[in-house]
Amino acid sequence: MAAAAYAPTETSAWFEAFKAFSNLLADPRLSFALATFGLFAALRWRRAVFNWWVGGAVLVGLAIFFIVGLKDPNFRLIVAKPDNVPITIMLFLTTFTLWLAMVQAVNNDRRAEQKLPPEEKETSQQKTWVWPDLLYIEFIALILCSVALILWAIYLRAPLEEPANPSVTPNPSKAPWYFLGLQEMLVYYDPWYAGVVLPLIIIFGLMAIPYIDNNPKGNGYYTFAERKFAITLFLYGYLALWVFMIITGTFLRGPGWNFFGPFEYWDPHKVVALNNVNVSDYVWVVLFPKIYQLTGIEWFNQGLPPVRNVIWQLIPPSWENTREFWHEVGMAFKREFAGIFFLAFYFLVLPGILAKTWMKKFYEQLDFVRYSILVFLVLTMGTLPLKMVCRWLFNLKYFIDTPWIKF
Repeated sequence: MAAAAYAPTETSAWFEAFKAFSNLLADPRLSFALATFGLFAALRWRRAVFNWWVGGAVLVGLAIFFIVGLKDPNFRLIVAKPDNVPITIMLFLTTFTLWLAMVQAVNNDRRAEQKLPPEEKETSQQKTWVWPDLLYIEFIALILCSVALILWAIYLRAPLEEPANPSVTPNPSKAPWYFLGLQEMLVYYDPWYAGVVLPLIIIFGLMAIPYIDNNPKGNGYYTFAERKFAITLFLYGYLALWVFMIITGTFLRGPGWNFFGPFEYWDPHKVVALNNVNVSDYVWVVLFPKIYQLTGIEWFNQGLPPVRNVIWQLIPPSWENTREFWHEVGMAFKREFAGIFFLAFYFLVLPGILAKTWMKKFYEQLDFVRYSILVFLVLTMGTLPLKMVCRWLFNLKYFIDTPWIKF
């Protein structure tokens, strides 16, 4: 996407304040926290939140934000770009459909408290004829969609650019919108993990859901009270960890993959100084020197242990080369022991703690294998917000950084 060109115009003080406030809220460190808190707050007080009055107010508020924001040339150039128009429409449609589903779920939960059947079971008793009722509705929908696509094709230019030129690289170079979530994850993870491991875990995790989830409730009707854990986990993973990443990568990442507010000029010369460090750097360079100053123990005054890549020394194999290799492995373990212990606790010890506390019900209902798969998928999903927060607060790069593999 080309950098947004700012055209100086005279604007009122309130509009400048509106843009500054929007840019402040759009900062990922703040917007992610607000999105997470807002989602859990909405689910906690769902009966007061998920109704048509609040839903209409949210949609009207979003529409007003976009309409008022289009007065700014930078915002208009980004949002009105033909590539981004479908994503903007998708945000409204996603908000509406999720809201409608939660409204129906809250209504069914209220009916269940009154010993009434779900609304879907009552309406399922009513018969609707394929002809003429269903075909009339489908035909009208066909006409409306055709008109919308024709107008779209007339008034929006196709996002076609010149043939690829290896000597000219777009800045920023972005993937299609459905891959922008993965591209945004590259900011926080090593490419092999964000581009290969996590997508495979997501795919196999989605395939495993029917074999893990043995709760028969909620089939054929909307409900939240009977499936709190499943729906909360899905909404957080979909909205906070996927839609949020797509929005950030589409609208808020500019030249150099730097962050820009929605009303901020995309300056291609912007440089952000980042001093990314690993857990081992914090331990050996920051923590241990302070312990040495307080205690005087000489062991804490040795600095960061060096590690070399000696994989090539195994070819051809020999005793000396093998011994050197295991010496380097030991040095790598010594340097990265803090990250190794943390990940071992996170993936090996924490599941047992959860089985006795928050996830005790699932541990009792599921067998050991299914519970282990469930908690592994949940904890793996939790590594994304954990790494995002650590990156924003501490500029953390890797928990484990060795010449052979990085976590």
